[in-house]
Amino acid sequence: MNRNPHLNELGEFLKARRAELSPSDVGLRGGQRRRVSGLRREEVALLAAISAEYYTRIEQGRLQASAPLLDEIAKTLRLNDDQRTYLFHLAAKERVRPSVSRERQQVDTQLQRMLDDLTASPAFVIGRRTDILGWNQLAAALWTDFGQYPVQERVFVRLLFTEPWMRELYADWEEVTRLAIAQLRMESARYPDDQPLTALVEELSARDAQFRQWWTEHDVAMRGKGVKKLHHPVVGELTLDWNTLTCGTDPDQHIIVWNAEPGTPSHDGLRLLASWAADQKSTASDTAT
Repeated sequence: MNRNPHLNELGEFLKARRAELSPSDVGLRGGQRRRVSGLRREEVALLAAISAEYYTRIEQGRLQASAPLLDEIAKTLRLNDDQRTYLFHLAAKERVRPSVSRERQQVDTQLQRMLDDLTASPAFVIGRRTDILGWNQLAAALWTDFGQYPVQERVFVRLLFTEPWMRELYADWEEVTRLAIAQLRMESARYPDDQPLTALVEELSARDAQFRQWWTEHDVAMRGKGVKKLHHPVVGELTLDWNTLTCGTDPDQHIIVWNAEPGTPSHDGLRLLASWAADQKSTASDTAT
């Protein structure tokens, strides 16, 4: 019997989340001589009010669970909102597969103009495959001029693994990279027929053992907001907030805007970086003429 690959993914996801919980997390006694980390299958089944055999078949990808039952399992495993969303993407009986083009997403002229007008905040547009689709001058100064890379190589998650300067830039490179992988996995569930996305995962899995390990941990996340520390070669250490805006004409394009709290050294650092970037642009223009 050919099993649904999305149900297999669902089973692996449940197994990974089950391994993260201890009996005490869900009000059970742990006992002694446990041979598995986390909860046992029968413990999840008990809490979800189903038989152990039934839950086992779900986790093995051999059974399509109903939405109410998935809801109970999600509660049992203490899934957060992003994890629940991922679970239901994988479990949909009649999958509404969004149409997806193999072509790279494009930033329209108005959106690029908006980016260019953000002179005090680094900002870039990222696509569902983590393609860097557009950026402003301050983003080029903070990261790099992505235009120097061939279009097919302007992929954020790939650059995290292939470019040494990315490891040097992020003080918490592992956290940043894990988050990027978790976001990519969420997109892979939303767009199971996106062949370039699948090819990207296969490429990075073959190239890097660390990517392969983190991918198989089945962590998922949607783009939101946060704080990151960066070590910039020109202005030094920066602590920056980042927030995600969704493009109105293409909800799969996200504008990531970075800023610093006014009055902080990081705010001063961004202003210095903006001045440096303007000088670099002026020098390049003078040289060209």
